[in-house]
Amino acid sequence: MKERETNNRPLAKNHRTFGQRAADNVTGWAGSWRFILSFISFLIIWIGLNGYFLIKYFQGGAFDPYPFILLNLFISILTAIQAPMILMSQNRAGEIDRLRADYAYKVDLKAEREIEHIQTQLDRMEKILLKKK
Repeated sequence: MKERETNNRPLAKNHRTFGQRAADNVTGWAGSWRFILSFISFLIIWIGLNGYFLIKYFQGGAFDPYPFILLNLFISILTAIQAPMILMSQNRAGEIDRLRADYAYKVDLKAEREIEHIQTQLDRMEKILLKKK
């Protein structure tokens, strides 16, 4: 029982560092359809408002004219923050998978030993029964 508790400890959610929790939360949020659709909506609204103000005031009335430099800056900042967090979360998921595979391997080895022990006992019992006949 102790072996099982020790092996599961790294998998527990309450043993994550602040950075691991932040990376998991960002990945969970940024990898959702809700985020993707809201971000697409934000981009459409941004471009639409800029287009509206540009057409209405003709002479650069838009707060972020056509090449959308400010929008590009926001997207670059978002990407610069998101990408490392997503990679950290993927590394963490890989580590968890490795720990689970290691734990499963240990369980399989223990089961194999127990099966071999049972088989040995059955062989011994069979020999005893054959001697009695």
